[in-house]
Amino acid sequence: MLRPVNSEKCFLHRYNQQALSLDFLELLERFIPTEYEMKLIQTYESEGRSLDELSEEERFMVRFGKIPRLSQRISTLTFMGNFPESVQSIQPHLNAIIAASMSARSSRKLKEILEIILAFGNYMNSSKRGPAYGFHLQSLDLLTDTKSTDRKQTLLHFIVSIIQEKYPELQNFYTELHFLDKAALVSFDSILRDLRNLERGMELTRSELSAENENLVLKTFLSTNAKLLDSLTADGKTAQAAYESVVEYFGEDPKMTPPSEFFHVFIRFIKAYKQAEQDNKHREKQQSPTCDDHSAPSKSESPGHKVSVMFRPPQMDLIAELKRRQGSPLVREGKDGAIEDIITDLRNQPYRRTDGARHSSKWKSGQQLQVSSDISL
Repeated sequence: MLRPVNSEKCFLHRYNQQALSLDFLELLERFIPTEYEMKLIQTYESEGRSLDELSEEERFMVRFGKIPRLSQRISTLTFMGNFPESVQSIQPHLNAIIAASMSARSSRKLKEILEIILAFGNYMNSSKRGPAYGFHLQSLDLLTDTKSTDRKQTLLHFIVSIIQEKYPELQNFYTELHFLDKAALVSFDSILRDLRNLERGMELTRSELSAENENLVLKTFLSTNAKLLDSLTADGKTAQAAYESVVEYFGEDPKMTPPSEFFHVFIRFIKAYKQAEQDNKHREKQQSPTCDDHSAPSKSESPGHKVSVMFRPPQMDLIAELKRRQGSPLVREGKDGAIEDIITDLRNQPYRRTDGARHSSKWKSGQQLQVSSDISL
């Protein structure tokens, strides 16, 4: 049974949040008369008919509908009741976006890892076309598709072993990336929409304060939470700017690339990288020599004959596979090998873009790594 209208009227006038729970406010919203219903009530009363002829629910609606600014009062109370939970829900999402975006944007190790991958891509594609300036991040998913002839080792396994051997300081590059998993779960459009709803709710509360002649409850709420919302709004702008910056830095379109897609690329790459590290360690254990490699040559061997190597490094199989796929690589061989020459050139000067566009400035640390052309790894 509904409580007396006078009690609800008193609680609504005083904005009593203790007496009017969120569940009860949701129930009261259903009894707010529509414009059509208010006209029917006015016609009914103008005819001088008694309210006793109406049902209990109809009598409640008649009296309830006469409370001034009824809809605005209920909306304000609902907003005030939901405000703390809304802030607690939005803030962690914004923090995750900011942390993930800024860490990916500023990570020196990640940038150098991508330089190495780009060098491998140019090495593989050098017989097909000129070296490329960059690659789409989605190409990272393809590193596990190129395999050695025995199909036991992928290109990523080889890259990981090269990094371990020649660039060991880059092995823990993923420690510079923070909150990727949390940022990947954020629906940025929903968060920004929720922020706009909070701003509209705060404006409604200010309007109610003006109409209620400095109501103490409204005044206390605004003085306590207005600055909190301003800070949350500022964090929203920071998160949006940080995300747009990192997505554009890697050559993608922020409007077409949601966080769930962008950050998941790095999550998958890190997972595959760690798995490749474990696979390489396991393979090294299996390929450990079980006998003396320095045994003297047999008498039947000629003096100039070399002893065959017992274990062929698996990287050699993959290199052979790469060369088989591309033919003779059109890259210069140096004392450190073609791949390292490409990496050195990449850091010293930009490669020509394969889409024909001219890039006027030289490669610098922090410059965006991707252009519209894609590399088939």
